[in-house]
Amino acid sequence: MPKIFLKKNFKGKTVIVTGHTGFKGSWLTLWLISLGAKVIGISSNVPSNPSNFKILNIKRKIINKNIDIRNLKKLKNVFKIYKPNYVFHLAAQSLVKESYIDPTYTFETNSIGTLNVLESLKSLKNKCTAILITSDKSYKNLEITRGYKEDDILGGSDPYSASKASAELIIKTYVKSFFKRNNKILIGIARAGNVIGGGDWSNDRLVPDCVKSWSKDNSVKIRNPKSTRPWQHVLEAVGGYLIFAIRLNKNKKLHGEAFNFGPSTKQSYNVIRLVKSMKKYWKKVSWKIIKKGGNKFFESNLLKLNCHKANKILNWKSILSFDAIVKMTALWYSQYYSKPKNILSISLSQIKDYEKLMNKKL
Repeated sequence: MPKIFLKKNFKGKTVIVTGHTGFKGSWLTLWLISLGAKVIGISSNVPSNPSNFKILNIKRKIINKNIDIRNLKKLKNVFKIYKPNYVFHLAAQSLVKESYIDPTYTFETNSIGTLNVLESLKSLKNKCTAILITSDKSYKNLEITRGYKEDDILGGSDPYSASKASAELIIKTYVKSFFKRNNKILIGIARAGNVIGGGDWSNDRLVPDCVKSWSKDNSVKIRNPKSTRPWQHVLEAVGGYLIFAIRLNKNKKLHGEAFNFGPSTKQSYNVIRLVKSMKKYWKKVSWKIIKKGGNKFFESNLLKLNCHKANKILNWKSILSFDAIVKMTALWYSQYYSKPKNILSISLSQIKDYEKLMNKKL
């Protein structure tokens, strides 16, 4: 497998990123900017406060479009004007709890929004490679210990999961119905699991809950201390998307394929282990475990992805240890709360360090 030259593949390219104001989207956008890409970001809002997007001042470095992906006419017009070489679709309603509160918005954004991206791709005349990001929760949850494989059954026990599984069915339908003979548009499906890292302030997520509480010297409330998750740093997932796009652009046989991006199956740790590991990097840390019955919504105890396909075909693998993931995440937040003006240089430094590691280990 040839070496990955990110800059060579993205420098000067026009890239549309939907959901660029979100946690993963802002990291992907910053990385693309550092590679010399011309980025057009599409989002309807800034989903959190604080916001990684605002902290890094990304708006000034890109063409920023305030568009709801449910609006097909406006979305298609952006594609028509900018004629992207690459598209990364991350825009979504990404919270399970919120999907119970507003299932209609969740399905409209995650399912119909994805359909609108596909319609916009269908209208293009130029060559374009698109990576559509769904979720590990697209799989029907059977608590499989071996990890879910790409050909396992899709499903959903909550509106969020079902909306993502629905999006996948829409993608596969479009690939077979409209893009099968279209040699210009190449589509890939990416599924990633629990991603952590600096700059996430989403509600009802473990790491953001921890740092928000600890920065105020409060105890963090933990719902499911024994729930196991395949913790992965945001740069691992985003790096996987970039590699996937490069491989797909050069190999049409990957068109329509889905790939999992997650850590080794040996690197799954429970919630309390993560909290205790972060403790090393904070002066004052405390937590309070909420008794069962406090959570009205369904949450799986075990979520794990089998990433053998990405290892074999894309030459991608998770390269950070659990301790390295925790350290990078905790140090980013501690820097933000102590020296916020330095956070852009810290973020770029983490990207560059990870790039060097990719070139060495992949």
